[in-house]
Amino acid sequence: MGSLEDPIPKTNCSKPLGIRFAEYIKNTTISYRTHQAIVLIVTFFAYSSYHAARKTTSIVKSSLDPAASQVSLAFSPWSRTHFLGTTEKRQVSWVLGSGWAPFDGSDGTAMLGEIDVAFLAVYSMGMYFSGHLGDRLNLRIFLTIGMVGTGLFTSLFGVGYWLNIHNFYYFLIIQMFAGLFQSTGWPSVVAVVGNWFGKRKRGLIMGIWNAHTSVGNISGSLIASALLKYGWGWSFVVPGLLIAFVGLVVFLLLPVNPESVGADKEEDELKSPRKWGDGETEPLLESEQEIVTEKAVGFIEAWKIPGVAPFAMCLFFSKLVAYTFLYWLPFYITNTAIDGQYLSDEAAGNLSTLFDVGGVVGGILAGHISDRLDARAITAAGFMYCAIPALFLYRVYGHISLYMNIILMVITGMFVNGPYALITTAVSADLGTHSSLKGNSRALATVTAIIDGTGSVGAALGPLLTGYISAKSWSAVFTMLMIAALVAGLLLTKLVVAEVAAKIRSSGFRVGDQLSSPAATVEV
Repeated sequence: MGSLEDPIPKTNCSKPLGIRFAEYIKNTTISYRTHQAIVLIVTFFAYSSYHAARKTTSIVKSSLDPAASQVSLAFSPWSRTHFLGTTEKRQVSWVLGSGWAPFDGSDGTAMLGEIDVAFLAVYSMGMYFSGHLGDRLNLRIFLTIGMVGTGLFTSLFGVGYWLNIHNFYYFLIIQMFAGLFQSTGWPSVVAVVGNWFGKRKRGLIMGIWNAHTSVGNISGSLIASALLKYGWGWSFVVPGLLIAFVGLVVFLLLPVNPESVGADKEEDELKSPRKWGDGETEPLLESEQEIVTEKAVGFIEAWKIPGVAPFAMCLFFSKLVAYTFLYWLPFYITNTAIDGQYLSDEAAGNLSTLFDVGGVVGGILAGHISDRLDARAITAAGFMYCAIPALFLYRVYGHISLYMNIILMVITGMFVNGPYALITTAVSADLGTHSSLKGNSRALATVTAIIDGTGSVGAALGPLLTGYISAKSWSAVFTMLMIAALVAGLLLTKLVVAEVAAKIRSSGFRVGDQLSSPAATVEV
């Protein structure tokens, strides 16, 4: 039972129903720390379900287009069969490995690539609007609508299996709507977490929390792979129902910010400063009175925040690499002989999850290193440069044996997903509470949307190019990925130089202080 000294408030209509029910049962208010734990857990599972729903397409690809590696594909993105309809016989039944019209034709891989780019193009454009709306609407309601909508359209893609739909435009339009609703997720969850946690240890906390991306990819891969044998439609419908269910949990439990639930800020949260330049500090959260008068930051104003543009462009190339693996790795594995043998669709899907295992390690490691060094740009750039030899080694030696493939895949996932995780979490939250905003906390969703939205344009471009280039050579695909990783690192050069200069200057000041101290004078 709760303490009588801390009764629940009589009225607080903005609290989620689940929080109010828990407080009613306990007969006491929930502590600030408990609210933080709820935020981390609920947003973790929320975004895991987003990625689980997103991952299904890559698993089903090789089942829809099983003969892609044996055919020569036209490079033109506007294939004749898209507009005039496929002339091949429509299937009325499906067996694993038989393909699915219209994706089982000579241009099947290109068509799947176009569906990917349609999803990601709408996703990236929707991200900008979602961030704008997220700073102006109730994030809990906004996130719930996005998750239920994502579940609906993910399931509708799978329904095409039972309705025996073979129209390319049906799948294209469904994926576009799915991308629109998916765009609500990231700006919302980062904004909510940023509202509850200060900058101190933010890199490590968000690095661990960002494991939801890999957990979602892994669970989505395992679920979709396990259900393939029953019909590829189940691989979409089950993740769709899952994210809709988690959306209802978000509606019932997620507290958007401390003010919305009347939570008292912890002393260390109030006193935790954020360093942005020489001696410049500011608290993460302002008082409730100040937040009421805040005005949401505009789109152009958010772009002008120092660091937003270079990190956004870096993420463009970083996500190009990461999402190429997200959408094409299972397909690549099924069409690559490992130790002289080709793996089944299910085995390839399961094996591809190890890339995300490496991503979990990379995200946590990048967050921890950036906290210890207090250098986000140095950490992100360093990981991108390390990704270049990792990609090369995976392509050249990954086929030698299954064990070699596993080891190199995990290492590649660590270096590819590490900076991606760091930029989309801790960096976005840092910049969304930058000192130039003068304490205005209503920029988190907008800044997050700008950075991740720009990155998502690259995420759309990578899978699209892969759909065409892979028909000619997978080595060319990996060359493209290595170039993208190099450019991503180079884009942070100015910020890296600034961080290095700041550390040298800071070290010099400490040495000077020691030399000028009385004790230092005596020793000299």
